[in-house]
Amino acid sequence: MSLSPPAPRQRLHRRIIDCEGYDREDGLWDIEGRLTDTKDYGFENEWRGWMEPGTPLHDMLVRLTLDDQMTITAVEVSMQGTPFSICSNIEPDFQKLVGVKIAPGFTLKLNSLVGGIQGCTHVVELIGRMATVAYQTIPAGKQRRESPEAARNASKGPPSDGKSRPFQLNGCHAWASNGPLVKKLLPDYYDGPDNADPSN
Repeated sequence: MSLSPPAPRQRLHRRIIDCEGYDREDGLWDIEGRLTDTKDYGFENEWRGWMEPGTPLHDMLVRLTLDDQMTITAVEVSMQGTPFSICSNIEPDFQKLVGVKIAPGFTLKLNSLVGGIQGCTHVVELIGRMATVAYQTIPAGKQRRESPEAARNASKGPPSDGKSRPFQLNGCHAWASNGPLVKKLLPDYYDGPDNADPSN
């Protein structure tokens, strides 16, 4: 199913956020992200002069290195394209994130450390998206490291260490703890009615 045909229109702005998760040979994990903003028209920038259509006004790159507990052990920020010369002065301040764990409350912590005038709106937005990619990368990656067979069966449910609730639980409609998917794939965590149809 796709979106309905749009009304006649002309595109003016394009933002691309691209994130990737990597399993490192040293046992750590890298999450890399890039955010670019381009305009479909030319315009004058006070610092950079005339900007041709498609020239990135913002071009931000970030690498977060994390351990198995999803604690940030290293941060790299590179602002390759900015609207003002002073934007990149804030890059070193993102080192405040070293030691922070990606877990519930991460967005609040991120904003308290590097939000507003303490950071860059675009880099903070990018790091927020990268945090969700860490959740997609590390738990399944750990399972893949420990048991290739279990990794091949990953569609049967989210990885769990048997000690803590799977992080996906109650994170969205599909993974509701009282829903049919959890009843079928994670029966130990199911808390809905006994007569629910698990095949739904």
